[in-house]
Amino acid sequence: MGDPCWHTLTANEALKQLSTTSQGLSSAEARQRLATHGPNALPEARRRSLWGMFLAQFADFMIGVLLAAALVSGLIGEPRDTLAILVIVLFNAVIGTMQEFRAERALAALKQMSAPEALALRDGRRQLLPATTLVPGDIVQLEAGNRVPADLRLLTTTQLQADESALTGESQPVEKQSEALGEAELSPGDRSNCVFKGALITRGQGQGVVIATGLATEIGQIADLLGSETRAQTPLQVRLTRFGRYLALAVLVICVIVFAAGLLQGQPLLLMFLTAVSLAVAAIPEALPAVVTIALALGARNLIRHHALARNLPSVETLGSVTYICSDKTGTLTENRMHAEHFVAAGEQRQCLSAEMQPWRTLGQGLALSNDVEFNGTQPIGEPTELALFDAAQAAGFDKASLSADFPRIGVLPFDSDRKRMTTLHSHDDGAIAFTKGAPEILLPRCRDALGDSGTTPCDTQAILTAADDLARQGYRVLALACRMFQRPPPELNAELEQQLTFVGLVALIDPPRPEAAQAVAECRTAGITPVMITGDHPGTAAAIARRLGFIDHQGSIMTGEILAAMDEPTFAARITEYRVYARVSPAQKLRIVKALQAHGEFVAMTGDGVNDAPALKRAGIGVAMGKKGTDVAREAADIVLLDDNFATIVRAVRAGRRIFDNIRKFVKDTMSSNSGEIWTLFLAPFFGLPIPLLPIHILWINLVTDGLPGLAFTAEPAERGIMLRPPRPPNENIFAHGMWQHIIWVGLFVGALSLASQAWAIHNHRDYWQTVVFTVLTISQLFHSLAVRAETDSLFTIGITSNKPMLGAVLLGLALQLAVIYFPALNPIFHTQPLPLFDLLICLALSSLVLWAVEFEKYLKRQHAERR
Repeated sequence: MGDPCWHTLTANEALKQLSTTSQGLSSAEARQRLATHGPNALPEARRRSLWGMFLAQFADFMIGVLLAAALVSGLIGEPRDTLAILVIVLFNAVIGTMQEFRAERALAALKQMSAPEALALRDGRRQLLPATTLVPGDIVQLEAGNRVPADLRLLTTTQLQADESALTGESQPVEKQSEALGEAELSPGDRSNCVFKGALITRGQGQGVVIATGLATEIGQIADLLGSETRAQTPLQVRLTRFGRYLALAVLVICVIVFAAGLLQGQPLLLMFLTAVSLAVAAIPEALPAVVTIALALGARNLIRHHALARNLPSVETLGSVTYICSDKTGTLTENRMHAEHFVAAGEQRQCLSAEMQPWRTLGQGLALSNDVEFNGTQPIGEPTELALFDAAQAAGFDKASLSADFPRIGVLPFDSDRKRMTTLHSHDDGAIAFTKGAPEILLPRCRDALGDSGTTPCDTQAILTAADDLARQGYRVLALACRMFQRPPPELNAELEQQLTFVGLVALIDPPRPEAAQAVAECRTAGITPVMITGDHPGTAAAIARRLGFIDHQGSIMTGEILAAMDEPTFAARITEYRVYARVSPAQKLRIVKALQAHGEFVAMTGDGVNDAPALKRAGIGVAMGKKGTDVAREAADIVLLDDNFATIVRAVRAGRRIFDNIRKFVKDTMSSNSGEIWTLFLAPFFGLPIPLLPIHILWINLVTDGLPGLAFTAEPAERGIMLRPPRPPNENIFAHGMWQHIIWVGLFVGALSLASQAWAIHNHRDYWQTVVFTVLTISQLFHSLAVRAETDSLFTIGITSNKPMLGAVLLGLALQLAVIYFPALNPIFHTQPLPLFDLLICLALSSLVLWAVEFEKYLKRQHAERR
């Protein structure tokens, strides 16, 4: 009963294996099996409570450091800092909880695809039963419009077709039959005598025996994969966690050294303790979570304007680090509709029909008339292939309604899986004409001649089959059309109608690529991202689309699911980067591909729209689902949803992600350089015989003015030039890479030197307000630094001071606040400051501005180095 190869058994063998008959089970036997197998439903995932999700958000190391900083701030009498840090931490925890709650709805969406009721045989009679009560061995009736309630081995079929695109990736409904298949190792898409839970019956009728229910179904196995997979950490999360750990250790060491140095100098114990603690608070960039959250929120809002919805904020930045985009084909790279692209008649191939001459006129008439397309108001509805033929004829001026008046239908031999063709009979004048369409290899043996420019000619069957094969190798589905004239309508409809035919032409159909997809693939390559196609569709179709979009060239090979299944893990891992196209792969194999790329050190984005994509969407570094044609399951499992189902939107999202990471990195560079300046100032002063330059209140004030306001302004910084011409940052790259840590050290030393120089100058000139001088230089130099690091290499004067108005406003406001602390009498006793004479203030401003010129010189050297390279 557990034999998985149901498709290799005959109908009778399957019934025998399941201990049932064509009359179905008895109610008593069904109840017993229900107790054994359980309900035909996907079990609810065990979910954490909202409270549990909320508490889990505080497990992050950086959050722990911030909470410690909040406690210390409270102990030294700075409740405002404590409150600010707690608000930031709580805000981030709420955002994280909301994201996790939404992500866990994926299995709930998967359950919605289950059919609520099914028509089954119980006790020898048809009964409408809840789909959850079906058990292996039940006999189920199917007809067009039904959602398949369980995995079934088909017993009988009549023109049965099923839309399995959400499960297998097939771009069109699949023809079903009931005969046993000889090959054991077949993917679900190739098991033509089975239908699977969640599929939609689009045509015909059938009867099947239930072979699997609940988690044992194909869709259930996907649910199991989906429930067991965990999301990978985003590059930003990894980098910030590592950054937080290193920073905490460094701060601890520095604070101990400063505390000890002050005591050795003879400073009061309480003052040095408060100074060390204040320095610790200042060194921790508590504005970082707020800056990250706001940058991501603004990025998410910007993406919505470009038709991309971020389901969780970290995903906005994540696309900027993607090295591989694994894209589904159907509905993602293609339009998910059949389109007639080439026509062959009289030995000539064209891309459109013509009403001017034969045999093109007859070909257009046949395509317009020989179909079952109907109108729902003004909208044509029907089977996808027939809709494509109807649309092609309509576009060429062959209107079905007008032609039906001249050629009224008087009979039809419908398509079935045995004949593999369809014939419609139409009266015309005193006679009749029959149009027959089907596979070329089926139709051509029934043709006695072919329609040419000036009448009928002998039918060159081999040449026509060669043309059809050429088109098929290019990924097209090829149909042939033939006709037969009758002097008077035949008395009855039978197989005789489909003999002695006149070949008219061939039609090549394909699910066409989206017009913008090729450009998007090219832009991915320019940005250093490797695009890969992963589909459950036929290898020939996949290869054709892949070549047209630029995934592979004409010599490029593809990997099929059958070959992949036979390949061991070491071999596949060694060759994973060689493949750009995978066809006929199962959901588990999609997951295997993503995991192999991740094990290779790649950061993977996975796009898709079907149920079969959901596990890989969840496992990938970032999952991108289609919003229009995608299933609820795919959308719930994904991080980003493309509202316009446009692959090109991913490129815009990548650009946005890179910009966001750049801006977060600029903030870290700015705040750590500023904090480094404070640390060097306090650390080196005792070694130069100078008193402690700053009080705890000064340190906390500098941290507020120079970190908070400019930090938030960095989120509005425009994208750097050439942002899409550089490769993605390696996922494991340190946030301090590309010279950042060197910049932090030398800028910190430079600011420290300027501050200590101003202190020495003021003390030497007997300025009793020397502490205010140091305080001012240290504050304003950091504001100048915020302006200077707005761009990595471009000069501030090239990008323009006003190109980021929030930053200009933050710097001017910070300067105004610093002047208020100096010159407002009410604030002097609070901040232990004194008014500075104008000359001394100008000296402070001049010294502080040197930071801007020094950083501009550094960027000049970088530009020169880049030009030499």
